[in-house]
Amino acid sequence: MGIDEEGTLAKLKSVRRALLDPALAAHRGRVVKTTGDGILVEFASAVDAVRSAVEVQRRMADQNAAVPTEQRLEFRIGIHVGDIIFDDNDIFGDGVNIAARLEGIAEPGGVCISDDVQRHIRGKVDATFEDMGPQVLKNIAEPIRTWRVRVGGASAAAAIAKHAFTAPASPAAIAEKASIAVLPFQNMSGDPEQEYFADGVVEDIITALSRFRSLFVIARNSSFTYKGKSVDIKQVGHELGVRYVLEGSVRKSSGRVRITAQLIEAGSGTHLWADRFDGELRDVFDLQDQVTANVVSIIAPKIQQSEIERTRTKPTDRLDSYDLFLRGIAAYADRSKWGDAELGEWFNKACGLDPNYAAAQVMLAYSSLLKQTTRGTPPGAEELAEALRIAEFACVLASDDPFVLARAAHMFAYLGHDYDRAETMIEEAISLNSNDAAAWGYRGWISLMCVQPARAIESVEHRLRLSPIDPGRASMWNGISFAHFMLGQYEQGRAAAAKALVIGEDAHTLSALIMNEVGSGRLDEARVIAGRLLKLRPDFRTSYARQNFPTRTVEWGERMVAVLCEAGIPA
Repeated sequence: MGIDEEGTLAKLKSVRRALLDPALAAHRGRVVKTTGDGILVEFASAVDAVRSAVEVQRRMADQNAAVPTEQRLEFRIGIHVGDIIFDDNDIFGDGVNIAARLEGIAEPGGVCISDDVQRHIRGKVDATFEDMGPQVLKNIAEPIRTWRVRVGGASAAAAIAKHAFTAPASPAAIAEKASIAVLPFQNMSGDPEQEYFADGVVEDIITALSRFRSLFVIARNSSFTYKGKSVDIKQVGHELGVRYVLEGSVRKSSGRVRITAQLIEAGSGTHLWADRFDGELRDVFDLQDQVTANVVSIIAPKIQQSEIERTRTKPTDRLDSYDLFLRGIAAYADRSKWGDAELGEWFNKACGLDPNYAAAQVMLAYSSLLKQTTRGTPPGAEELAEALRIAEFACVLASDDPFVLARAAHMFAYLGHDYDRAETMIEEAISLNSNDAAAWGYRGWISLMCVQPARAIESVEHRLRLSPIDPGRASMWNGISFAHFMLGQYEQGRAAAAKALVIGEDAHTLSALIMNEVGSGRLDEARVIAGRLLKLRPDFRTSYARQNFPTRTVEWGERMVAVLCEAGIPA
């Protein structure tokens, strides 16, 4: 509406006439009223309501398939069955309120139903159901168990309309482990330039907690999406699917550090523990350990002392090196800086002050990989050899550090093409820290390069569970799309690429979509998308795709090149 009010309204009216009203009438739906861009509809049965919703979303997906993301109309649909009150041709009651709240938590292009509806329609509708667990709905007294409808049947285009956001596992789904999210701590130093230090302290606490096998820890990339926002802890717990939330502040001044932290039970909002930790700047690692130990003692008291000791780390004795490393990590968190020389320079300086700082060494090496993925050109022979040498050195320094092993494994596969070694190392990294979302993502990419698509999908989906609202999740959907292409599951591949497109349009996503369009026989559609890709990146060539997706078998590389050429991408 902000871009084109008249055009959007005309399109909405057209969709009402041509698609919505006929579908509702065919399933005996009565339009009670319209509310701006919303419609309240009453049905004679739950089966009619869900069948109507499935038909609408399938047809909207078909209609949206060739429409640019920013121009699509997408509907959310919520359905509940219950008593209603009639008054002056309107309907009221809890049944209406619950349906409205369910619509609000549905995905664009999706359908969300209550447990009462699911019991009525089980086995009667051509769709599958995904349990979202109990959901706390605004102004509804009791949590409502809800289900997400996965539209099945012949129309694969319905999957295209699914939104990229994957709802996190519900608290019930992850109740086997104590689950926690650590929110960004407030920088109390009075200097915005110290923001990187506060973020670094929190990242180290997240890393320490994640090494406890009996905890489920949300990854930094998801918890940091709340940075700078006023948050409702109950809502955070709901969105991330965790039982506990840790928040706090960091003050760094005149060589001293103060960390305050409080642990909150997300469901009830109850404060379980709060404390303040003061020390010299050189004591920062001990202060982080104290925070971690206090949190663990409350939410997982049966953890063995040996496991607590295993998680204690002091990465460097040089605080100036640690400070530079944190500045580099802050730059790394901004994906737009991946191709910048500045990124590697922070780690280079950190290594110059402490050559034995393994994490800084591996990140220095990893910056060469990021340059290739960002710029599309591989490093020169000299830079490549140096990057691999530094990665080797980092592994010698810290052969049991999952942070180092995971990134080195990705490098050895992507830049070194040593796929066997990469597979061994990534499994070791995950065995050391099963909560490392990044490691699961690297496992997915390594599996793709080793032409193990099913393993890749499993890995990436696990990463998405650990980091459900990760800003970089589009690349994860790209990986899933490529994996489905390898499996010959082109419709699922198109759906995954479409989820990435909702987040943003880039060369990787469009390439994945082109491959699956060609695979499913939609050559005309593939050529249209290829035109969009070349408009976005006029210099894009099939050789770029081959360089940025090296595979163990030459045949798969040639297959990718052939498919892109068929769609009209220049060699």
